[in-house]
Amino acid sequence: MTETKKQEWNSNLAFMMAMIGSAVGLGNIWRFPNVLYSNGGGSFMIPYIVSLFLLGISFVLVEYAVGFRFKKSLARILFSVSKKLEPIAWFILLVVFLITTYYVCVVGWDLIYIFLSFTKAWGSNPDLYFTNSVLHSTDSISGIFTIVPTVLASVFAIWFLAWLILKRDLNEGIGKVSKILLPLLCIIVVVIVAFSLTLPGASVGYTQIFTPDWSALTNLDVWLAAFGQIVFSLSLGMAIAMTYASYLPEGSKLVDNAVLVAFSNSGFEVFNSIGIFSILGFMTLTSGIPFNELVTSGTGLAFVVFPQVFNIMGPAAYIIGPLFFLCILFAGITSVIALLEGVCYSISEKFLIDRKKTATVVCIIGFLISTLFATGIGSTILGIFDGFLNNFALLLAVLIECIIFGWIYKFDNLIETLNNNSTIKVGKTWKIVIKYILPICIGGLWIQGIYSTLTTADSLSTTIMIILTIVLIVVPIIFTKLPAINKDYYNV
Repeated sequence: MTETKKQEWNSNLAFMMAMIGSAVGLGNIWRFPNVLYSNGGGSFMIPYIVSLFLLGISFVLVEYAVGFRFKKSLARILFSVSKKLEPIAWFILLVVFLITTYYVCVVGWDLIYIFLSFTKAWGSNPDLYFTNSVLHSTDSISGIFTIVPTVLASVFAIWFLAWLILKRDLNEGIGKVSKILLPLLCIIVVVIVAFSLTLPGASVGYTQIFTPDWSALTNLDVWLAAFGQIVFSLSLGMAIAMTYASYLPEGSKLVDNAVLVAFSNSGFEVFNSIGIFSILGFMTLTSGIPFNELVTSGTGLAFVVFPQVFNIMGPAAYIIGPLFFLCILFAGITSVIALLEGVCYSISEKFLIDRKKTATVVCIIGFLISTLFATGIGSTILGIFDGFLNNFALLLAVLIECIIFGWIYKFDNLIETLNNNSTIKVGKTWKIVIKYILPICIGGLWIQGIYSTLTTADSLSTTIMIILTIVLIVVPIIFTKLPAINKDYYNV
């Protein structure tokens, strides 16, 4: 059997909306404010902007050029570069898929909080409510046999929604949803930020962004934090940009699009942080809790600190609360479908399974894995997955991609592809960045990530990381060895 006609974006707008939607995720909303505050405040913007150009835009350009030039899935692209590289592709896709399985769970928690926010059902102690009433969290390994029904139902709802979008035609599914959710997300953020600036004490918060600690610029960890934020914020190495760019029609302005996506993503992060910090400034003024004790990242900020803020905000909280959690939901959904698209595309292209069947199988398997995180010990397992997959596996994937396309593939071909229709051109400087500077930066992040992961591991963490390592070795080999149903798959 030979492959069917390839899909294409019906407009550059659809592609841009999908790309920006994939980049704007949970990391923008609750990770960036903490990274910004913890690494010198306003002065952090200097390493952040350097990282955006040096790492973010540079690597996105690689993914755009590769996807557009080959117009194939990641697995087939790496096979085309060298037959020995196909297992690397399945390794990257498996990492992305496993990240999605717990990412969906966090989006599921947010879905629960949308309903809770209408009545502030979390009560006077949101921390205790989140741990005991929502997660039913326990430290005992026996908690893995205890399913939390509300979490399981919300996780199923997110997977079902992802399936409904992915099974449809590219433009009717991902394209249309991105065109709807991204503008709504931006409108909600504008409303929240505008309201937050009117709160008493707002200046206590937002001035943190504009108050620099210049000594932080001499700290290597601050620069690594900036590089790390760009990696996670732009979803580098996850094959999203490569996959979406492969659907572009001829004549697309790749460099122009990459720059616009990167700046849109960073602009969203900074603008959103003004609102987050303003609300935390209000909390500091009203409650007397020091600002540094309020600034945290991840679930602590979204499901503990912000419910505390809404408790003292008054009637406006019944509007701002649901909008805040709706904002997280929209950002989460656009990221989930982007993460899964590359996985589905590679499977579909090699085994010639149609889009609907591929999406169905991938979503069912994903949901079954996600049930691990809907147990009493689920949040603990989720934390271990997140630390290992992000700090070790994902950064390794980015490093490997840099080496493959910087050293193994004919790099000048990528420069030609990028410059063909673009207004902005790239040249030797970009080549030096990809071949030399980027591998050093990513390598430093990877070593730091391994160190932090291993030095904080307990027996449970170690066991799970060993299992994940075995899975990440065995499964890619199996997918590589399975013969392709698509007769054109092996045509280089």
